[in-house]
Amino acid sequence: MPDAARYHRLKLVLAGTELALSAGWLFALLWSGVGRAVTRAAAGAPGGAWGQVAAVALVLAGVHGALTFPLAWTRGWWLPRRYGLLHQPLAAWLGDRAKAASLTGALGLAAVEVVYALLRSTPHWWLAAAAVFFAAHLAIAFVLPVWIVPLFYRLTPLADDGLRQRLLTLASRAGAPALGVWVADHSRKSRTANAAVVGWGRTRRVLLSDTLLAQFPSEEIESVLAHELGHHAHRDMRRSLAVQGALSVATFWLADLLLRAGVSWLGLAGAADPAGLPWLALVLLGLGLVTLPLGNGFSRRIERQADDFALAATGDPAAFIGAMERLGELNLAERRPSRLKEVVLYSHPALDRRIARARGEPA
Repeated sequence: MPDAARYHRLKLVLAGTELALSAGWLFALLWSGVGRAVTRAAAGAPGGAWGQVAAVALVLAGVHGALTFPLAWTRGWWLPRRYGLLHQPLAAWLGDRAKAASLTGALGLAAVEVVYALLRSTPHWWLAAAAVFFAAHLAIAFVLPVWIVPLFYRLTPLADDGLRQRLLTLASRAGAPALGVWVADHSRKSRTANAAVVGWGRTRRVLLSDTLLAQFPSEEIESVLAHELGHHAHRDMRRSLAVQGALSVATFWLADLLLRAGVSWLGLAGAADPAGLPWLALVLLGLGLVTLPLGNGFSRRIERQADDFALAATGDPAAFIGAMERLGELNLAERRPSRLKEVVLYSHPALDRRIARARGEPA
C-alpha cells in the first residue's frame, strides 16, 4: 500500500518533530532560567508547596500545549482526514481533544503532585512512586469501560442476539466471562474498525466498533474477538502490569539518580525544588524513549500468542487472515515496515508477519 507507507512516514516525521519541540522547550526552560523564574513567582500560591507545584506544572504544561498544538492538529486531524481515515468535523475533534486534555491533565497534575510530595518526604520516593503508579494503572483498567469510554463514544447493547450469544460463549470458553457486548458508534468519527475486551472482573465487557459490525462477516468478528480474549486467557493484563511495574521501578530509580545529579548543576534548592520539574520531565522523556523498545518487544510477544490463541479457539485461519486483511485496509496499516522500525516502534507484529504466521509460512 503506497498510501499507507507515505501516511506512516508522515506520521513518524510529525511525531519526531513534536518530540524534538518538547525536548527543546524543556531545555530552553532550564538554560534560560525561565523555569526558576516561574517557580519563584509561584512561591506565594495558596496551598504551600502543593500549590506551588500545581502552579508551575500548569504554566509549563499550558505553554507546551500551545506550542505543540499545530503539530497535534496536523497529526491527529488533518493527516488522517487527508488519507480518508477520519471524517469527524473539526469542532467535534476539538471537543474530544478538550475532554482528553482535561482527563490527562487532571491525571498528570495528580501524578506530579504525588511525585513531589514523595520527594519532599522520603529519599525512597522512586519506589513509592512506582507503587502508586502501579495502583493507578489497576484503577484505570477497572473504570475504563464504565467512566472513560462513554466520554468519547455512545455505547449501545448489540442488537443481534445470535452474534451476541456466540461472542459471549466464546468469552466464557476463554475463561473471561463478560457482562455483555456493546457497540461503539465509531463510524461517527472514523472508518477504522476494532474490537476490545475491556475492564476487570465485574466491569469486563466486549466492545465492538459499529464499523466492524457493518463490514466484517460474523466469522471474522469472532476471530478478532478471539484474539482479544487470548490476552485474558493468558492473563496478559497481569503480565503487562508486572512488566510495566518493573520498568517503572527502574525508570524512577534512574530518574532519582539523574535528578539528584542535576541539583547542583542547575542551582536547585534540592531534589524537591519545583524549578527542577523541566529537568525531571526531560529525564523521564529520555528514559521513556530508552525503555520503549523493551516494552514494545514484550507487547509483540504477547500479541503473537494472542494470534495463536485466536487460531486455536476458532479453528478458522481463513477467517483470521480475512479479518487481518480487512483491518489492514480499513486502518491503512503499514504491512511490512523496516525491521528496525518494527522493533523500536511497533507494539504488534507487522501485518504481513501475522498473516504469514497464520498460514504456517516463515514470517
